[in-house]
Amino acid sequence: MKFMYRKLACLVAAGALSTTAMAETPIIGLITKTNTNPFFVKMKEGAQEKAQELDVELRTFAGRYDGDNETQVQAIENLIASGAKGILITPSDPAGIVPTIQRAREAGLLVIALDTPLSPASAADMTFATDNFKAGEMIGQWAKAKMGDKAKDAKIALLDLNTSEISVDVARDQGFLKGFGIDIKDPQDIGDETDPRIVGNDVTQGSEEGGRRAMENLMQKDPEVNLVYTINEPAAAGAYEALKSFGMEDDVLIVSVDGGCPGVRNVRDGVIGATSMQFPLRMAAEGVEAIATFALSGTKPAATDGLDFYDTGVTLITDSPADGVQSVDSKVGLNMCWG
Repeated sequence: MKFMYRKLACLVAAGALSTTAMAETPIIGLITKTNTNPFFVKMKEGAQEKAQELDVELRTFAGRYDGDNETQVQAIENLIASGAKGILITPSDPAGIVPTIQRAREAGLLVIALDTPLSPASAADMTFATDNFKAGEMIGQWAKAKMGDKAKDAKIALLDLNTSEISVDVARDQGFLKGFGIDIKDPQDIGDETDPRIVGNDVTQGSEEGGRRAMENLMQKDPEVNLVYTINEPAAAGAYEALKSFGMEDDVLIVSVDGGCPGVRNVRDGVIGATSMQFPLRMAAEGVEAIATFALSGTKPAATDGLDFYDTGVTLITDSPADGVQSVDSKVGLNMCWG
């Protein structure tokens, strides 16, 4: 899908659209979970750059902490009252925010969820996000290719996010298993697999300390672990430190998802074998462009072919390429990373 804001702007100037539309500067709201997480910082940067390029007004808001639904509700109400044309939101509470989202849509605003779908996803006009299942699948395919014949006897530790099994967590975990060639049973459930290669699952809360603790737990269960999947790169860094304390850092392959700059540096330094990079700057920039187009023409964004959301892309980063798995190296990755 390509958004044609500039072409539409030319039509406005030529009189193809009303003079009222030409005189208005569309207001677009960006509401993130926090303003400190590097992922959301990069998202804000992408939105600001695109808003300046398109000459639209961007108003930004953020929760005081991850999970702060109240502040996000207030931000939406503020944007409705201001006559905004649309909202981009990374919802802290994907279900709890839905009634307020509905009021915004009833008021004529286009609502795009960024990164995290609403619950249900159809509560937004569209979701712009990473294909998290594909991100997991890519690192699974890479790990299987790198292990070669040893893949059939792998000992796999799965370091997930938390016990809530949110959609991003499930998709990455299940994608990895599919990519590695493991029967994933129910694709909406973590931990129901029966493949004997799986040592077990533990949760990390997405943190380095959580990754260390989860890795230690699974090492106690089976000290012959030789492949570690992690929900994100901080968890991967923690898992590496735990392995290092056992003197096993050179014997275990770690794969992850995110593409933050610290994670890409860990690929370069051999801590992480491969990671799938997502693109928060692109996610927000394309969201701003979509709302700008909607403001001028009423055209709403469409989902990527074969998906129920708009896919903002994912790229495998590794310095040890595998046959049949497309990737770029950490040098290229460092020019694209965030955080």
